[in-house]
Formats: sequence, structure tokens, C-alpha cells
Amino acid sequence: MTRKYIDCREYPSEMNCSVALAADSEGELLEAAVQHATTVHKHTDTPELRTQLKSLFHEGTPPVEAPRRA
Repeated sequence: MTRKYIDCREYPSEMNCSVALAADSEGELLEAAVQHATTVHKHTDTPELRTQLKSLFHEGTPPVEAPRRA
């Protein structure tokens, strides 16, 4: 099993979010990412949000330095 991550630093936001999340399973990462997106960024938990978040997953672990923004 390959570790996966999602990194808010890749995407512009009004709050310049610096959170990066990683997990050993895609399901665990998705639940953490949904919780972060709904709590911090005020998104609504929808099937579309979950699909979008899953499309942003990377294999490995987040870099220490902030990545370039998309």
C-alpha cells in the first residue's frame, strides 16, 4: 500500500491554508480531507466534493517546502 496525501498549499485560498494531510489508505485520507474542507473552507460534503478531492490525491508524502500553486 502506498501512502497518499493532499496538500492545500497547492491551491490558492483567501486564508493561504498551509495544511497537508497524509494517510496510508485512500478512504482514511478522503474522510480527513472532507472534514478539513467542510470545517475550515466551509464546503458542503457532496459526492462532487469527494470526487474532486480524490482527484487531488498524490502518492507519497507531502513535501516540506510549499509546492507551487496551480
